[in-house]
Amino acid sequence: MPPHHCAPTGQVQPDHTPPTPGTSAAPETPASGTSAIPETPAPTPAAPETATSTAPQASVAAPQVGAPTASEAPSPDNGSAVPDVEALAQAAIPTAGELAATLIESEARVAELRDAWLRAKAEADNVRRRAQEDVAKASKFAAEKFASAMLPVKDSLEAALGAENQTLEKLREGVELTLKQLVAAFDGAGLREENPLGQKFNPNKHQAIGAFESEAEPNTVINVLQKGYLLHERVIRPAMVMVSRAKA
Repeated sequence: MPPHHCAPTGQVQPDHTPPTPGTSAAPETPASGTSAIPETPAPTPAAPETATSTAPQASVAAPQVGAPTASEAPSPDNGSAVPDVEALAQAAIPTAGELAATLIESEARVAELRDAWLRAKAEADNVRRRAQEDVAKASKFAAEKFASAMLPVKDSLEAALGAENQTLEKLREGVELTLKQLVAAFDGAGLREENPLGQKFNPNKHQAIGAFESEAEPNTVINVLQKGYLLHERVIRPAMVMVSRAKA
């Protein structure tokens, strides 16, 4: 700036400094007495920022406003954020401690199941063995009940033979008693007699020895030569019979 000239005492010289371009000159203050009021400098306007100071660096890409990132990209199904696959994969991989605990638990479970299987197998073997023993005993001692019922019959026959000086009536009474005991033994064993006299001939239960003319209806049993016996409806011995036929 050009230097100011000193004014004589009591006089104020006007400021001849040219104004800065773009600013207005401050108005001159009228003289008052012998002192002068110092001039207040006008504020200097801030220089405009250059394009190089505010522009972002070319190496840094400015993110687009509103553009979603890869982790926030909407899912095509429900529009939610897609989870981080790598993070999920890392979380799904068990640690060594977890693997060891799982192995111990699995081994304990296998041992428990093996023990249960061995117990069940042993129980099944015992049941099978007992069943086989029961079948063998049933086959071996099937006639135990019938044999027990036949013992009194034998005792009666022996008593009848051992008696001395028996009359015919006494002997008959003894035989009738023995027969009742035998019939009771047969009934207890499920054995019943088949006496088809007067019935229709049944080839499943009867055995025809012969046929002759009779007033009865044809194929009717008119004579029983030998009684048959059934054990629980199974034919033990068919009855031997004679049947009738139509007259010529």
